[in-house]
Amino acid sequence: MRESQVTDQSPGSTGNGAETAHPQDPRRIRAMFDVVAPRYDLLNDLMSGGIHRLWKRRLRRLAGRPRGRGLALDLAGGTGDIGNALAASGWAVVVCDPSEGMMSKGRNRRAGPRLRWVCGDGETLPFADGTFDLVTIGFGLRNIQDRQRALAEMARVLAPGGLMLCLEFSQPAPLIAPAYGLWQEHGIPRLGAAVSGQPDAYRYLVRSIQAFPDQKTLADWMRQAGFTDVFYRNQFFGIAAIHGGRRPAATP
Repeated sequence: MRESQVTDQSPGSTGNGAETAHPQDPRRIRAMFDVVAPRYDLLNDLMSGGIHRLWKRRLRRLAGRPRGRGLALDLAGGTGDIGNALAASGWAVVVCDPSEGMMSKGRNRRAGPRLRWVCGDGETLPFADGTFDLVTIGFGLRNIQDRQRALAEMARVLAPGGLMLCLEFSQPAPLIAPAYGLWQEHGIPRLGAAVSGQPDAYRYLVRSIQAFPDQKTLADWMRQAGFTDVFYRNQFFGIAAIHGGRRPAATP
């Protein structure tokens, strides 16, 4: 597997253009995740061949170990796999997700003094300004209707100098795009239907991946939201990417 790294700090590229409207009502998305929660982690493993775990380990390594307070927010944290990994690295983690079904599944599997669970929406986070030293979001940004507003909210709740990391599906390199497109159109919905019994949920998954902006567009959105030192690292030829940026440090 090859990983590529790009540091993109100059605005100008808009990738695939303006943000595409979210294809479904947020309440329907939340209800969908409540339904698929019992087999969500299993299907992630089957559909990615387990490779999503490698990408999440890379995100955790980029987060590093905490200094000072060490308070982290894992937004759209679902069943808490990223939050649990951060907690094992010493972070005190708040897992925040709009789906009670996903968080209930996570609470039953992952309990500990360093994990707290809060139901919340990424567009209107229920936290004060500057609360967290780290904000992560893994495969959740594309499920938020107003993604640019969510990025601004992440910047707001970060302490000055704090780090935001986003792992999300992205636009793959031309070399693998045709084969990946076939897997999206035919493999993912059939596998999702067979294992979960919810074919519509996995057709939505494919649409949400296809509608998500490319790497440079997301980097531009992050800068517009107030992040500095913006970068991204492609995973497996750009099928996914880890984006990162910091809230500017307070001036003396």
